[in-house]
Amino acid sequence: MLLRNATVADAEAIRTIYNHEVETSLVTFDLVPRSLADQQDWVREREGALGAIVAERKSDGEILGFASLSPYRSRPAYNTTVENSIYVSESARGFGVGKALLEELVTMAKGRGFHTVLAHIAGGHEASIALHHSVGFAVVGVQKEVGRMFGTWLDVTVMQHMLG
Repeated sequence: MLLRNATVADAEAIRTIYNHEVETSLVTFDLVPRSLADQQDWVREREGALGAIVAERKSDGEILGFASLSPYRSRPAYNTTVENSIYVSESARGFGVGKALLEELVTMAKGRGFHTVLAHIAGGHEASIALHHSVGFAVVGVQKEVGRMFGTWLDVTVMQHMLG
C-alpha cells in the first residue's frame, strides 16, 4: 500500500468511497451525494497547508481510502486546530488501511505546525473511536443529538490529539 497526497485525478475514487457512506450509513452528516465537480473542488481546497491523502494499492492503483485535514472553525484564533476525516472503502476495512492513513495524517499535521487535531465521530461509531484511540486520540466529550439523519438523532463523540 502506498500513501500519497490526493490529486484531482483521485476525485472520482474518493467520491465513490464517500458517497457510499452518504447513501448507506450515518457517519457523514451529508444528506446528498457529492458530484464529481464538488469532489474536485474539495481536493483543491486541501492543497497546501491542510492536505488530503489517499491509500493506494500498489498492485493495481486502486484507492482503498482517504483522509484529510480541514479547518476546525473560521475565526483566526482557531487556525492551529484542524479536524480530521477518514474513510476506507468497505472492501478494504480490517486490513490496517485506516490506521495507516490516520497515523500519516497526524504526522502531516505535526509537520505543518498544527497544535491539535479534533475528530467528530458520529453516532457512537465504535470502530472509528477505537481507531482514533489507537493513534493517540482521547475522548473529550459527547455532543448529544446534534444531527438527524434518516429519522435518527445522532450524538457526536469528540476526540482530540494534542500534537505539541
